[in-house]
Amino acid sequence: MTVRAAIRQLWLPALVFVILLLSTAGSTSFYFPPLTTVLHTLWDQLAGGGLLDDLWFSLRNIVLGLALATVVGVAAGLVIGEVRTLRLALGPLLDFARATPTVGFVPVIILTLGIGSGPKIFLIFLGSLWPILLNTIAGVGQINPAVHETTRGYRVPWHLQLRRVVLPGALPQIFAGIRVALSIAVVLMVVSEIYGSPIGLGNFILQSGSSFHVAETWAGTLLIGLLGYGLSVLLLLCEHALLGWYHQRAPRASRPSPAPAIEKKSNGVVV
Repeated sequence: MTVRAAIRQLWLPALVFVILLLSTAGSTSFYFPPLTTVLHTLWDQLAGGGLLDDLWFSLRNIVLGLALATVVGVAAGLVIGEVRTLRLALGPLLDFARATPTVGFVPVIILTLGIGSGPKIFLIFLGSLWPILLNTIAGVGQINPAVHETTRGYRVPWHLQLRRVVLPGALPQIFAGIRVALSIAVVLMVVSEIYGSPIGLGNFILQSGSSFHVAETWAGTLLIGLLGYGLSVLLLLCEHALLGWYHQRAPRASRPSPAPAIEKKSNGVVV
């Protein structure tokens, strides 16, 4: 990334940061402390307050749950997208699954599986699976039929078609699903740790808010935002590394970006 490109992407966040820094400098509100106080509290909690352990616990759950959902969703999506009979048979079930809010399963999963790390990884996996699966199926469906005719004409084995032809062709749509799944994973991580967990960023926010430690609550919320942003940047770097051919194939203005095949609601997660 060039310096000019970095400036184009970072000038607005930097401006917002400066505005918040100046506008809250003299704040005496109990609920909205100065941004400098929040940042100082965040540093203290990371350095010696135990927040680093909470961050590692939450990050590990997100990475493991999202990675598992990616493997299962992409593998199943490639097969379902290629087999028309299977795609038609599973259509109603997939529509029902993505319309069911995963947050609603949080109490049941915690009640049956406990409050350890496993149930939270499973919950993140469950919520992240559907956008990846559905976008993989959509990506397979967008491949030019002439490509399939060519591979059949050359008698390319089916497993080789999936790995060398179908998977690369569906990757742009797959990454669109992973981007949506990442935001869902962060939400489910927070919710699962708020409902039942002795550790994690969600638990840190809950305990801080219950104790009326407002600066700590804002610090935990800010850290969750930074965590989500950092994971998004890493995902974007991986996407450009694997899809350099796609991003360079046509001018950005004339190439429509792959649209996610799911919907999100502002008051919950719909998958």
